[in-house]
Amino acid sequence: MELRSQLNSLQEASGGKRISINDLVFKAAALALRKVPQCNSSWTNDYIRQYHNVNINVAVQTDNGLYVPVIRDADKKGLSKISDEVKHLAQKARENSLKPEDYEGGTFTVSNLGGPFGIKQFCAIINPPQSGILAVGSSEKRVIPGSGPDQYKFASFMSVTLSCDHRVIDGAIGAEWLKAFKGYIENPESMLL
Repeated sequence: MELRSQLNSLQEASGGKRISINDLVFKAAALALRKVPQCNSSWTNDYIRQYHNVNINVAVQTDNGLYVPVIRDADKKGLSKISDEVKHLAQKARENSLKPEDYEGGTFTVSNLGGPFGIKQFCAIINPPQSGILAVGSSEKRVIPGSGPDQYKFASFMSVTLSCDHRVIDGAIGAEWLKAFKGYIENPESMLL
């Protein structure tokens, strides 16, 4: 949260748009897919296809239904670029002006019901032919005990659920991916390196 505040101060000073928690989640998911490439794969009847590009679909609810536009090569883009693309594609989805190239070719999906709906935790349905989707719940502040009896601090916690096609991603690989994702999201500075 502190890093996000610093980045948003820089963005505002340069006339850029604010970076959301969602943007950090997309970047962390993309980098975790790069780190655990088995999760950047799909089942194709006879074999597992592993993708070279990390293309993250983002679930966008509109009056016309749910759309999943894609952020291509999300692992190679900066937070500002991801933020701009997500906002642009979400607007196109709301205007019902997405073209097939705006939503085809994704390798993994992120669905966030936490921010817009305040839902703490949920299971998202995999977007075929992909083999993984991350469900992002709302964040909440919790009290963390300190070292002394009267010492404590507050920390933000966010629940996520990874749904996997077990023909491609078994529990051990899914756990590896979640560990990588958690590492990035808890230490967002590492996403900037």
